[in-house]
Amino acid sequence: MTVLIDKSKDARPRHPEKAHRPDTEVLRKPKWIRVKAPTSRGYAETRKIVHDKGLVTVCEEAACPNIGECWEKSHATFMILGDTCTRACSFCNVKTGLPEAVDAEEAGKIATAVREMNLRHVVITSVDRDDLADGGAQHFVDVIKAIRHESPKTTIEILTPDFLRKDGATETVIDAKPDVFNHNLETVPRLYLKIRPGARYYHSLRLLEKVKERDPNQFTKSGLMVGLGETKEEVMQVMDDMRSAGIDFLTIGQYLQPTRKHAAVDRFVTPEEFKAYETIAKAKGFLLVSATPLTRSSYHADSDFEKLQSARRAKHG
Repeated sequence: MTVLIDKSKDARPRHPEKAHRPDTEVLRKPKWIRVKAPTSRGYAETRKIVHDKGLVTVCEEAACPNIGECWEKSHATFMILGDTCTRACSFCNVKTGLPEAVDAEEAGKIATAVREMNLRHVVITSVDRDDLADGGAQHFVDVIKAIRHESPKTTIEILTPDFLRKDGATETVIDAKPDVFNHNLETVPRLYLKIRPGARYYHSLRLLEKVKERDPNQFTKSGLMVGLGETKEEVMQVMDDMRSAGIDFLTIGQYLQPTRKHAAVDRFVTPEEFKAYETIAKAKGFLLVSATPLTRSSYHADSDFEKLQSARRAKHG
């Protein structure tokens, strides 16, 4: 049995909106999806920097299976605007509820951590902040500027919320000129009401299209989870939609159920099927594709950025 209790000092439920849902069946993980618990020295050093500065990472909050591998290499995805999301997606492990006030010093803290960790490439994501007038767009800008001031050679990738009903927010972030603008579609349109009820598929697609219209030089990126009940044909249609929006980089990974109160895993997609998705996506014209069971949005983001640059140079000469 899974107990949905947040062990923080106030002991509030982590997902109060899911607490009364019936437990879903948990499928046994196949051998290709299992990972070892993190124990390395590098992992411990990264964890200390993150915790000493009071920073939040999606690596921990979303219970990412790759945290051991990434933190051993000093790769962490910083999550800004707090640790509490105003949405309640059925796939996500991030805490939901009413967020606290934005930390005005957060940009400086993250910039210092990036410098101390000597990061060549950093990924910045956030919770959804529907309670803020701009959805947190200006805070993204402040973080980007602070990192550029402290570490001018570090390339910056952002993974943003959808800024739904926040006029001008997307444009504000685009104009800060991150090197990679990522926003995940997450799943196929048919499953949105079940998996991502607070979002709108075509709004998210349009957001990424806006990036290319406003700044064609920015790389765009989006990700899908599979194993939620989607069909191969639906995934291929999303690929076509993404290419129509000019998206450069597609990631596809296996959905893993955080708790028995979250959306159930429909099935575990085989490595061979992931390889087929990668082949199809490359044929459709993406500059880069990462499709494996353990692929996540920021997995190998630093080396993938170099591959993106190389792929663009090869394409345009």
